[in-house]
Amino acid sequence: MSGHRQINMDFEENLVKRQNSTEYFDTVIGHIEDIVIGEDFQAMVNHFMDCCYHLFEQGEENKIVYTEVYQKYTSLVETFIVESLNDKMSFFDMDRFALELETKKSQLDGEIFELLSTLTDFLAFKDMVLDYKAYKEGLYDDLSKDFSVTGLQQK
Repeated sequence: MSGHRQINMDFEENLVKRQNSTEYFDTVIGHIEDIVIGEDFQAMVNHFMDCCYHLFEQGEENKIVYTEVYQKYTSLVETFIVESLNDKMSFFDMDRFALELETKKSQLDGEIFELLSTLTDFLAFKDMVLDYKAYKEGLYDDLSKDFSVTGLQQK
């Protein structure tokens, strides 16, 4: 049985390597969409936000604790996404994906890319936390419209 599994993995590896950059990027983004709409991811992010939103305040000043929280957030989210992608794609290549993301950055729009920007842009992360804080303090009626990520295709 292990020979069959190896043939299947070799086939998948060759298929991934043959994909052009757009196909590969689209495949990875599709998987990330599936990951971030999942209950496990949502629960993890909400738990993290519940533990830290009270540390943030409106204003230009950025406290040292913000950097610590941001580093924990990026590590937590990146690890979750990369591990999930490795489960979904036998041959996920983070370097290839990061390069594609950087080259397409100016053309990308949508909720999934807003989430990804919180991993590389501190101010986007801070805005997300402050929005969450405003929601928790009752300043917004429904924050879910800002945090929901939906797939591009209906199944």
